[in-house]
Amino acid sequence: MEKTCTDELPLAMNSSEKRETVCIFGTGDFGRSLGFKMLQCGYSVVFGSRNPQMSSLLPNGAEAFSYPEAAKQSDIIIMAIHREHYDFLTELIEVLNGKILVDVSNNLKINQYPESNSEYLAQLVPGAHVVKAFNTISAWALQSGALDASRQTLLKKEDPFSTSSAWLSDSYVALGILGFFLFVLLGITSLPSVSNAVNWREFRFVQSKLGYLTLILCTAHTLVYGGKRFLSPSILRWYLPSAYILALIIPCTVLVLKFILIMPCIDKTLTRIRQGWERNSNYSKSPLNGKTDI
Repeated sequence: MEKTCTDELPLAMNSSEKRETVCIFGTGDFGRSLGFKMLQCGYSVVFGSRNPQMSSLLPNGAEAFSYPEAAKQSDIIIMAIHREHYDFLTELIEVLNGKILVDVSNNLKINQYPESNSEYLAQLVPGAHVVKAFNTISAWALQSGALDASRQTLLKKEDPFSTSSAWLSDSYVALGILGFFLFVLLGITSLPSVSNAVNWREFRFVQSKLGYLTLILCTAHTLVYGGKRFLSPSILRWYLPSAYILALIIPCTVLVLKFILIMPCIDKTLTRIRQGWERNSNYSKSPLNGKTDI
C-alpha cells in the first residue's frame, strides 16, 4: 500500500483569506502534534522555544522563534509546557497582555498544588486571558488522527435524554440484581443444614415458586439487554443469532411449558392425578362394610 504524506496539504485552506497564526510555547511531543493538526486545519503555526536554533522534528511549514518573538506574532498562545517552567512568563507580562493563553497541562498527582495550573498561570500573567483546553487529548491521539481518538461522530436529531433508553438501562440493572439475589437464596436453601431446618411447605415454596420467579427475572434481564436489537435483522451476522438469544432458548421453553401446565383446565386434572384419580377405575364394594374400594 502506498504511504501518503499528510504534511503536503492542509485539511482546510482558503487561499483567498489570510491564514491565522497560532503560537505554541513548547516543542515537545504534544506541542509538535498539536502544531501538526493546526497546520492541517489551515493555520499558520509558530513555536516558542528556549533554543529555537536547536528545535528539530517540527512539522513542515512551522517556524521556531524565541518566546518573545513568537508571542508577538499571534494573539493565541498555547502553553504546551509543564507548570515547573512557567517562571519565564513573568518576563513577558507586557508582551502577553491581552492575549489568550491556552493551558493544556495536567499534573502528575491529584492535589499536587494548592491551586490549579490555570489559576497559577493567571496569577503570573494577570493581563492575559487564560483558558483550559486540550488537556484530555494525548499526543498519540493527535498523531494517529482518525485511527484512534480523533474520530468524527454522526449527529442525530434525537433527544439526548431519551426516556426509553433510560428505562431499558434501569430495568436491565434492576432485573439482574433481583434475579441474582433470588438465585443466591435458592442456593442457600439447598444446603442440607438449611433445608433440614424448614418444613416441606416452606422448602417447596422456595424451590418451586421462587425458583420460577428467579427464572422469569433472569430471562427478562436478558431480554431487556437485547432491547430493540432483539429481533433486528442487523444483528444476524452470518445468519447466526447473538449469544444472548441462544441462551434464551431453554429458559423460554421451560417458561412456556410451565404456563401451559398452570392453565386451570390442565392444572385441575394434574392435581387430581397427584391425588390418586384414575380415569377408568374399577369400583367394588366390600361385603364386610359395604364401602366402595378403589
